[in-house]
Amino acid sequence: MSNLPACPSCQSEYTYNDGDLLICPECAHEWLEQDNASAENEEKIYRDAFGNVLQDGDTVTVIKDLKLKGSGGTVKMGTRVKNIRLVDSDHDIDCKIEGFGSMSLKTEFVKKV
Repeated sequence: MSNLPACPSCQSEYTYNDGDLLICPECAHEWLEQDNASAENEEKIYRDAFGNVLQDGDTVTVIKDLKLKGSGGTVKMGTRVKNIRLVDSDHDIDCKIEGFGSMSLKTEFVKKV
């Protein structure tokens, strides 16, 4: 198994060296090896659909109707979500929406209020 880092763009484990560059064969992302070391020390910045920086505890508004998997319901555009919690997973926001309970949202579908 290789001890090279996973691709920062698509998280592929099949990266390889080409001189000073690390290259991902799956998404063609290229980066310098020292960029990877500095990226590990940085905190991830979460941005809404309009580029505003989000923080824990913010209130956001849903900008698109979102169909829910499993329950068949829909979170309507304009729904306010209070006191969000940012997490590092496939969905960036953990929250509670009145009438729906706990769920996860992607930052690309919300706008900071």
